[in-house]
Amino acid sequence: MKALATDKSGALSIVELDVPEIGPYQALVKTVACGICSGTDAKLIHGDFKHFDAYPALLGHEGIGRVEKIGEKVKNFKIGDHVLLPYLEKDNRGYFPGWGGFAEYGVIGDYQAMPAGMDYPEGYHAQSIVPDNLDPVKAVMIVTYREVLAAVRRFGFKAGEPILIYGAGPVGLSFIRFAKLLDLAPIIAVEIDDDKLKEAKKQGADVLLNGTKCDVVAEVRKLFPEGMGNIVDAAGVNALLNQALNIVAHDGKICVYGICAQTKAELDWTQAPHNFSLLFAQWPSKVEEGRAHAQILDWLAAGALDFDDFIAEIVPFEQIIASFESVLAGASRKKIIIRY
Repeated sequence: MKALATDKSGALSIVELDVPEIGPYQALVKTVACGICSGTDAKLIHGDFKHFDAYPALLGHEGIGRVEKIGEKVKNFKIGDHVLLPYLEKDNRGYFPGWGGFAEYGVIGDYQAMPAGMDYPEGYHAQSIVPDNLDPVKAVMIVTYREVLAAVRRFGFKAGEPILIYGAGPVGLSFIRFAKLLDLAPIIAVEIDDDKLKEAKKQGADVLLNGTKCDVVAEVRKLFPEGMGNIVDAAGVNALLNQALNIVAHDGKICVYGICAQTKAELDWTQAPHNFSLLFAQWPSKVEEGRAHAQILDWLAAGALDFDDFIAEIVPFEQIIASFESVLAGASRKKIIIRY
């Protein structure tokens, strides 16, 4: 099978691997699609994903595939099911899984069928079946939705509370949409791209601020003289933390989502209140992500989420390297999905 790999210098290549073998509680999945993550995948390519140093690495963690073969003790998956998050669990011909979702085949595990006390990867909790009425290629977006909703729950946002969200890429737009659906208000979106701000408004943002065209701190203080209780950095820019420290309210929260490329920052909390929280959600819990699955499906069924609002382009696997180059160059504002 073919897969996408990066070496430690960041060079991308299509490599040949062995189709993975499965155990009695596992299923073999043929990849249908996988999304390019401008966070995780880009950091693996650049060599600055914290605590990861297994190169050459196999990229991809936003996959979906069709079950083609099941182990003899599998009870909760069947051939033909479309399942999220197939991945590679082991090194393969000298390549190491940076989850490996861009391989043509992956593995899922039926943890619910396993005997008590049996060890298994946490990722199995998020390997959920996608209903037949959803387009399996576009359903790749469910991975991002679930990760973000799990973070929203972890951060503890409540209905009726105001929130400020930095960034309006796929992750930022998801935060904005969920804030709207969960009745947070008003929602302030901060971006440096006017087109992204238009998308933010479409997803439910009430106030739009372009950080290159206004004094964000002054504008926020006009609306909330005592500061914001909820601030989210969905852009992964450490410099935003100091701006957030100037607008956070007493007992407010600054919530950082994802792994920043730079893992150090000099913070100045001179203008911040005496009591506030700085929270990081850098690693999505697959248990929490799995628990978010049902709510995402409910919103999709109700028409509250539309895949097309978050997807820029769907391209064939043969164009994967060019698509990655486009994402790394910042040319795409939304999700690019690779179709197999």
